[in-house]
Amino acid sequence: MKAVQIQENTPLAGSRVGLQRHYFDGAFRESFDGRTFETLNPSTNEVLAQAADGGAAEIHAAVGAARRAFDDGPWPRMAASERATVLRRIAALLREHAQEFIEYEVLDIGLPIAQMGGLAARAAANFDYYAGVVSELHGRSFQVGDEFLNYTVRKPIGVAALIMPWNAPLMLSTWRIAPALAAGNTIVLKPAEWSPLTATLLARVLEQAELPVGVFNVVHGFGESAGAPLSAHPGVNLVAFTGESSTGRLIAAAGAATLKRVSMELGGKSPVVVFEDADPELAVDAALAQIFTLNGQRCTAGSRLLVQRPLYDRLVGAIAERARNIRVGDPFDPRTELGPLIHPEHHDRVLGYVQSARDEGASVLAGGRRPDGLAAGNFLEATVIGDVDETMKVFREEIFGPVLVATPFDDEAEAVRLANATVYGLAAYVWTNDLKRGHRVAQAIDAGMCWINSQNVRDLRTPFGGTKQSGIGREGGDYAFDFYAETEVIHVALGTHAIPRLGIPDET
Repeated sequence: MKAVQIQENTPLAGSRVGLQRHYFDGAFRESFDGRTFETLNPSTNEVLAQAADGGAAEIHAAVGAARRAFDDGPWPRMAASERATVLRRIAALLREHAQEFIEYEVLDIGLPIAQMGGLAARAAANFDYYAGVVSELHGRSFQVGDEFLNYTVRKPIGVAALIMPWNAPLMLSTWRIAPALAAGNTIVLKPAEWSPLTATLLARVLEQAELPVGVFNVVHGFGESAGAPLSAHPGVNLVAFTGESSTGRLIAAAGAATLKRVSMELGGKSPVVVFEDADPELAVDAALAQIFTLNGQRCTAGSRLLVQRPLYDRLVGAIAERARNIRVGDPFDPRTELGPLIHPEHHDRVLGYVQSARDEGASVLAGGRRPDGLAAGNFLEATVIGDVDETMKVFREEIFGPVLVATPFDDEAEAVRLANATVYGLAAYVWTNDLKRGHRVAQAIDAGMCWINSQNVRDLRTPFGGTKQSGIGREGGDYAFDFYAETEVIHVALGTHAIPRLGIPDET
């Protein structure tokens, strides 16, 4: 394998890094007109890097490269086992350069370094996993007596546009890149403008893994100027997006003119339902971990705590007490449990939600303000809000930050009603020692995924996705190939069967 200068822009903690270029047609490139934009270090709000600012012209060039690689290149025509070999090579390189990726991600998005090891490992695991799945992927056969044998085959679709979020860019991007490549597609990746660093580094790794030219491409830029033309481009066959529901609607509309496939993983307002017979210590641990890890910026965060009334004061009080002790600070400090929010704009938005809770009569039991001694950056204390009812903005809308809102309920029927009292339906969590009730409630909640007596522990084999305004489609496991691969059925006649005969002259 050829060498790669993976260390070229690797910074010391807190330092400024170099220009983040686009990558298409096998080369790193600046924008055609030289435009760039700044990305900020969320811990200081100082400029961290300049990124090439792509628009329609760069998107067109990247899609053209991906289109040529699909139509004329070797990647879609390789045996699945050959593609699997490349995916395993990518996984090995991700592990080899894990520390560089971790440092870039901590700089870029402010996740505590203590939590980044697992995300980097998951990025590598995504490629290893899909190398195994695609090697065993098979169709179905349907025998019709001795007359026909019908069977299905999986085929690559074409160019996949992946428009990715800023909250865990490495892990979430690789979760989409791995099955898209495994299926034989080519890719144009549009990273979030608030978190461009690991996408550039990832392009270097895929280049070192000897992915054919044009199979993987990256265009940096903003949603309006780069994401929109990518979604609408006639050379793109499918679009995968993770982000806000409002943006998902725009992307789906942009792709509708050419009937693109879409996979949307959108917002969430996931309930954590705790019945009075639950183990309170485990429920406290899980509720804290589910909202305050990843800086609270996770789509599956258990952001609404619904507690049966006899346990409410005890449980919410214990959670608030623990939240007040959560260590907020420098994400490069291994002791830090909660880092900064991604951007000043988002920090202001989250604080606005906390103020709306106060204005509507809720009680801020912990946090709700910038920590002492952290005047720079986008820091916010771990926040717990009690006395929240279903009419309040913080109950209904996604905050996407380290803010937990708590509401009591009286019985199972009210718990289900409150859990479903939102436009979202991504994840849910149920805590009870009555497993019959656990199954009943889990199935009654409108969610794509539900955990009983557990926080969010992912199994890569299972489908991931939401209902209502939390998304369209399912990915994960071999479910991903329902999106990233085409299914064709082949009908084979095993003998001679009757065929209607038209146009025969009337012998009479």
